[in-house]
Order: sequence, then C-alpha cells, then structure tokens
Amino acid sequence: QEELVESGGGSVLAGGSMRLSCVLSGVTYSSYCMGWVRQTPGKEREGVAALYTAGDQVDYSDSVKGRFTISRDRDRNTLYLDMANLKPEDAGVYSCAMDRRSCLAGRRWSSTKFSWNYWGQGTQVTVSS
Repeated sequence: QEELVESGGGSVLAGGSMRLSCVLSGVTYSSYCMGWVRQTPGKEREGVAALYTAGDQVDYSDSVKGRFTISRDRDRNTLYLDMANLKPEDAGVYSCAMDRRSCLAGRRWSSTKFSWNYWGQGTQVTVSS
C-alpha cells in the first residue's frame, strides 16, 4: 500500500524560503509521477510542480516557476519542494501526490481535474507579509 507523508510546513515571512519533504513508501513500479498540490480556502486546488521519475523530468506552474524547485532523493524515497522568495499568495495546504501514469504530457498534472492516485495528508504553509 502506497503511503505519502509530508513534513516541513510552517510559517515564514514574505521573501523567505522553505523546504517541504514527502516520504514515499510502498511503491513497486519503476516509473511514476509525483507532484505538489496546494489548496487555499475559497480557491481551486493548484498543482504547483510535478516530477516524472523516468528521467526525472519536471514541470512547474507559471505562478511558481523560477522560485520553486521540485526534486527527489531516490535512496531516501523522498520528494522535495524547495520554495524561495515566498509570497503571501503561496500560502495554503501543500500536499504531495503520486500517480502511476505519465503525467507531464499536455501538462495534465496541473489540471484541477487530474485525479492523482495517492495523496499525502498535507502540510500547512503560512506566508506573512
């Protein structure tokens, strides 16, 4: 059974940095897609970054491109999201998600309708101005 456990959320001042981590366990297939999705009250969920393990291809939403970096440590089965130059609008609950399909083509991972197979429990990020 696949399980995703996030950590690293908290509070930061605007302009600051933060790293989120997501430990993945129970995965038995060689290629899969992982992403970070944030949810803010009153707004649709937003996929902010995705990584496809075949070749470690990555993609970002326009709102975070150039500020956020998604990466993984294969040995630790951990996905990271390094966030820099944080803005108040980056605040929300960040969840890591995993899908068995290839998700980058057509940027479908970023669609609010993309149904990730597995989700973590989420971690709160607060950005104060």
